[in-house]
Amino acid sequence: MMNRARIEIRGMHCAACAARIEKALRDLPGVSFAFVNFATAVAAVDHAGEKVSPSDLKRAIDKLGFTAVLPEAAAPGGVMAGRVSGAGEEPFAELGKVVAALAMGAVVMAATMQEMLFGRTLVNSEAANITALVLASIVQFWCGWEFYKGAVKSALAGFADMNTLIALGTTAAYGYSLVMVLAQSGGAHSAHAAHSHLYFDTSTMIIGFVLLGRFLEARARRRTSFAIEKLVKLQARTARVVRDGVEREVPVEEVKVGDLVVVRPGEKIPVDGDIVSGASSVDESMLTGESMPVEKRERDKVSGATLNLTGSFTVKVTAVGASTVLARIVGLVEEAQANKAPIQKLADRVAGVFVPAVLGISVVALALWLLLGPEPRLTNALTSFVAVLIVACPCALGLATPTAILVGTGMGAARGILIRGGERLEVAHAVRTVLFDKTGTLTEGRPQVVSVITASGWDEAGLLFAVGSVENMSEHPVGRAVVAAAKKSMPPGRELAPATDFAALPGRGAEATVEGKTIVVGSLGLMKERGIDFSLLGKEVETRAAGGKTVVAAAVDGKPAGLLFVADALKPSAKGAIARLKRMGLRTVLLTGDNRATAEAVGREAGVDEVIAEVLPAEKAARVRELQKQGGKVAMVGDGINDAPALAQADVGIAIGTGTDIAIEAAGITLVGEDLDAVPAAIELSRLTMKTIKQNLFWAFFYNMVGIPVAAGVLYPLWQIRLDPTIASIAMALSSVSVVSNSLLLRRRWKR
Repeated sequence: MMNRARIEIRGMHCAACAARIEKALRDLPGVSFAFVNFATAVAAVDHAGEKVSPSDLKRAIDKLGFTAVLPEAAAPGGVMAGRVSGAGEEPFAELGKVVAALAMGAVVMAATMQEMLFGRTLVNSEAANITALVLASIVQFWCGWEFYKGAVKSALAGFADMNTLIALGTTAAYGYSLVMVLAQSGGAHSAHAAHSHLYFDTSTMIIGFVLLGRFLEARARRRTSFAIEKLVKLQARTARVVRDGVEREVPVEEVKVGDLVVVRPGEKIPVDGDIVSGASSVDESMLTGESMPVEKRERDKVSGATLNLTGSFTVKVTAVGASTVLARIVGLVEEAQANKAPIQKLADRVAGVFVPAVLGISVVALALWLLLGPEPRLTNALTSFVAVLIVACPCALGLATPTAILVGTGMGAARGILIRGGERLEVAHAVRTVLFDKTGTLTEGRPQVVSVITASGWDEAGLLFAVGSVENMSEHPVGRAVVAAAKKSMPPGRELAPATDFAALPGRGAEATVEGKTIVVGSLGLMKERGIDFSLLGKEVETRAAGGKTVVAAAVDGKPAGLLFVADALKPSAKGAIARLKRMGLRTVLLTGDNRATAEAVGREAGVDEVIAEVLPAEKAARVRELQKQGGKVAMVGDGINDAPALAQADVGIAIGTGTDIAIEAAGITLVGEDLDAVPAAIELSRLTMKTIKQNLFWAFFYNMVGIPVAAGVLYPLWQIRLDPTIASIAMALSSVSVVSNSLLLRRRWKR
């Protein structure tokens, strides 16, 4: 029997780290599947318990130099709430290294480039060089120590990654500068040393900027565990259980299948079960996304964490722990996050080839200059060796992706589009299908009176006044919508009339006396029971009801007064956003748990390409997977708890900022407001950012591919042209400037 283990991994810095861990886990006997999600820092491993244990998996990871953490406890409801890497305190120690590296780098730059920066020498050059050496040493071996550790781990495992590049480049710059400072202070080669440029500023600033990028990336990933934690907290902590005829309040963990649980108005339903007595309206929006409450009677099923609105009822428990609907939703979110493929950065993919090539070229250059070069051979050989490493320093390569992502995410944040990490921004450019939830996403998320039909002798204002006076006594969402419409139609200063003898009719409506008249408000079924005939109001009733509208009938003193039609109105920005997505060549789909008639009516009004209705959370995630298998990336836009599994499963989850915290945490992109036009804007921003990244990488590699051969000396035999470390440093700086400048141009290219 295969078991699934979820293991937190600390210490990963790139996709190559994840690949090494995956390979080590797959090589273990008894492991049939291993996947390491770099974005969430979690490994999902299927293993045979009799052949390999979780402790064996942990040891295999620890041997590679990483830290594996096994989950220790089950969360309420029987769901393992594994903590995702770094989901606790902010790493203030790491932030301190970032600040220290950048601050000391600025001082080093000022010390070694006095004449260029200030036009004159402010401090004695020897004192300035010693100061630069001390500060650069602190940055190199304290702030940058993790790069050395990473490079060593990579070398031992037979890999090369960005740690290797950074360690090589900064060590070359630092080491060359150290030799020059020592030579100058010791008097040896003083003429050469006195005119040699120092590269301490290069090594310190590279370390500072790379650490900054890693810190921001880790901080964004740290929030991925919050969605699961908040889902677990939705469950009621206690339940009112009837045992031996006595009602007792007990922790929900003590409830057993077959127990009878009493649920009162306004309480969360603590368990899954069947109603055995009583009736009420239940808000199931956390499951279905439907804003309209569902009327529940005997034999109807209810789910834990949904909200009881009006009446009291008793439930016979049918599921507890990991078998509940809420627990299954938590499991779906965990599964989607644990199996989503990480984004492979181009720089990491080529590092395995680039680093050995650079090392090989530098060593060959050193040997050729020692064997064949002019005198002084050792000096020329060392100069070429260092020049190759400096011109190949991964500054531009390391800045190519993060600078574009930082600019892109910063621009998005300034305009109400919050993007959690560069991975989401990268993958969004490849989206081909955009799924929308209905309630609260495409629609306003609250019922409103959208039209009224009056019977003879009544006008719209009078009907709304009469019905609103009755519903003013009700807490039902439909009633609240009617009251809001009634108050809006009344002249300033007028109030709704007081209602007496009010009686709620669970599942059917309400009845009261207003200004001496008996007013009954409710469903057409209730009116039929009372013998009140509404057929004279015409067939338009059936047409509007078929369009997804809720029909509220009103009778006064036993005679029809009119009909009110309540629906969840489309957001003003919905049509424009859908049209813009279509112009971008994207397919749009409405994915909702609402009934088909309502969903299709909303879909037609919004202009989506396809409508998928009457799907529960598990089915939503499954539908997303089906679309992913058809090809192309899938984006999901939602706002409710019920959308969390689909948001996590989608390649890009986009949450409406006015929705639930759980939906926001499960998504990769959050829209601060309700303007849906931000959805196509976010995808356009991703496309532009990815285009910029590709341009940056081209220039980064272009400088390296041209500069490395020249630094090695290939042009020297014919034209006596060579690249000393100073020129190599300028070339490297130019590549970095071009990358950063190109990233900043994003501000002009993207129009919200």
